[in-house]
Amino acid sequence: MSSVKLTVFSIIIFLYAVITSPLGAQNLLSEEPANTAGAAESEKPAPVTGETASTGDTPLTEDQSDGINIIKEGSAFADENRAVPEQTAAASEEKKDDGLIFFESRGVIVEASQFFELRTFDEIFPALQQSQRIVAMGRNGLRQSFEPDGSPLYAPDPSSGINLYNNVIDRSPSHMIEALIVIPYNEKELDLLDVYNALGRIDYLKDQTIRMRNGDDVNVFKETTRLNNAQNRRAIPDPPPANTLPHAETMFLRFTDAYIGSLFFRADLTMSLYGMTYNLTNFRDISFAIFRIMKAERLSINLYIEPIKEGILIYSLSGLFLPGFIVNRMNLTPNINNRISVLIRWITEGLRRQEIIARARDKETLIRTLLKNEHFLRMISDAE
Repeated sequence: MSSVKLTVFSIIIFLYAVITSPLGAQNLLSEEPANTAGAAESEKPAPVTGETASTGDTPLTEDQSDGINIIKEGSAFADENRAVPEQTAAASEEKKDDGLIFFESRGVIVEASQFFELRTFDEIFPALQQSQRIVAMGRNGLRQSFEPDGSPLYAPDPSSGINLYNNVIDRSPSHMIEALIVIPYNEKELDLLDVYNALGRIDYLKDQTIRMRNGDDVNVFKETTRLNNAQNRRAIPDPPPANTLPHAETMFLRFTDAYIGSLFFRADLTMSLYGMTYNLTNFRDISFAIFRIMKAERLSINLYIEPIKEGILIYSLSGLFLPGFIVNRMNLTPNINNRISVLIRWITEGLRRQEIIARARDKETLIRTLLKNEHFLRMISDAE
């Protein structure tokens, strides 16, 4: 009898160690114990086709660095797998169990480790001064506007893989706006899927306000909605939160500006190893009253977003072209700057909502784990 009690006591100690360990709840809840990375994590990399679009395919070369393996179609490896489809499927399942993220593009499979180390702010912006770093971590972040004969002040290091400048300067802007801010984590670190879901709530953008000089808070956008496409501009609802990340996606949006009127944007989202790029470009002319103030494709708002150790990094570089007679009569740069501030605030609030969702999900997981173990301990007690 004493040996039975000793055995039961040993089991209880083991269960307590499992519950209190960081991976305890995750392992006990997994219906397939072999997948220790967790069901939610293994589902995250599945590609989403949906309403995705790409502006063009960039040839990729075979490389195996920084945790990335790129397998080109037509290579020996791809041919070998094509010849044995059953082995390919099995190998794919084994790789999912290894906790890997897969991105698919036409003829290319990009495989990246899910557990690579987050970069730091100083790794991406090593040239910034300490005072600039402090402001970037603050409430409003860094901001500046300049003309093409100027240059960005907060550009990421060339080795970081972040380059928004070329996309902006190729459109020959007359004015450019640069912004840099880090949104600190609260109690929960966020990942790219959280960022993607925050960006997915277009309807929430209309709730953002700016403070006027007289102290009043005003909604810049009366309405913000998705559109079916560029030709059929019928409003469609935002989709539910996603469980997987797309490699790339294009959506069409309409912002009803309280002062300018309807703004029609094409939003192009592209994933990279560490972060994502979110580009907003006007696909229709922008008019004020009966006057056209900007042609289509001449306003480009570019945001790069990446989870880093200090928080969620947002680096923005935007460009717009205004004819000379418009510039001489009105200065639209502050207006565009205000709207970029609204976009950043919208992303910030979306990330805070994702933190609340993540905390609620963790609590639910913990409760399920405790209930499951309580039932198991009761079974042991009854058996004794």
